[in-house]
Amino acid sequence: MSAVLAVDIGGTKLAAALVEPDGRVTAHDRAPTPNAPGVDGEELWGALEALLAKLVAGAGDPPTAGVGVGCGGPMTWPAAEVSPLNIPAWRAFPLRERLRARYPGLPVRIHNDAVCVAIGEHWLGAGRGHDNVLGMVVSTGVGGGLMLGGRLVNGASGNAGHIGHVIVEPGGPPCGCGGRGCLEAVARGPGLVAWAREQGWRPGSAEATGVELTEDARRGDPVAGAAMRRAGRALGIAIASATHLCDLEVAAIGGGLSQAGRLLFDPLEEAFGEHARMEFARRLRIVPAELGQTAGLVGAAALVYAQDRYWSAG
Repeated sequence: MSAVLAVDIGGTKLAAALVEPDGRVTAHDRAPTPNAPGVDGEELWGALEALLAKLVAGAGDPPTAGVGVGCGGPMTWPAAEVSPLNIPAWRAFPLRERLRARYPGLPVRIHNDAVCVAIGEHWLGAGRGHDNVLGMVVSTGVGGGLMLGGRLVNGASGNAGHIGHVIVEPGGPPCGCGGRGCLEAVARGPGLVAWAREQGWRPGSAEATGVELTEDARRGDPVAGAAMRRAGRALGIAIASATHLCDLEVAAIGGGLSQAGRLLFDPLEEAFGEHARMEFARRLRIVPAELGQTAGLVGAAALVYAQDRYWSAG
């Protein structure tokens, strides 16, 4: 059977997989994103090329159906000149053009990484069988994608669903977008780590991460626990706003920070209950992404396999 080469590009990791038409991941690999100060765009592109070459060589079977990619935004769409907020090395980087040159003759389709998570969950995950779904990523950044009426909503520029930049704390912390108090500024992993440090958290390593913060919260560290509650409440407020606007059925939350489980979901659901007061809004189900860490890759593949629902551009 033909396979799609699926790619997920984030501020922390690069991931790639070969995905079959039924959504099965048959080969998978990942590498850290070269994202240190001073890394340039070509160095990052070279790391991505090396990962893709290694994956295809190891599988022994090149992709023949196409290439689907989820990448942090914003980006021009569908041209996919990408400028991810959390990857400074790429500004207006011609990602689709580069991949078309590397894989001539194959369709190359690129969308926001959080949109691809939403697509994956709608196609084969927690949103399957529902027409109105919000899919979210809570990780190095916070993003989302919207399915309304059973189809992906792109918006005027392909950036619809950017829930990470809903304001949840007016006058709050500065965000990479230039605003203040965005959901991303409050709830993204590095932002939580910085906030916890300011409140007196003392991690066991110099390069503290959201994973270490979560582990300390599980061990009962009061500051780490407060950071999880802060993130969860911000998410609950943003999701309440989204469902009042869009009349959603399911919100599926993935990304690294979602692995915190009840530490994140309990305050999320509490805040959602406080702010979602309309009866139709309270019917929303908020669930972890069923596809886990492969949701974005499966969604990227669906840009090729299920283009009638998820791809409306050339």
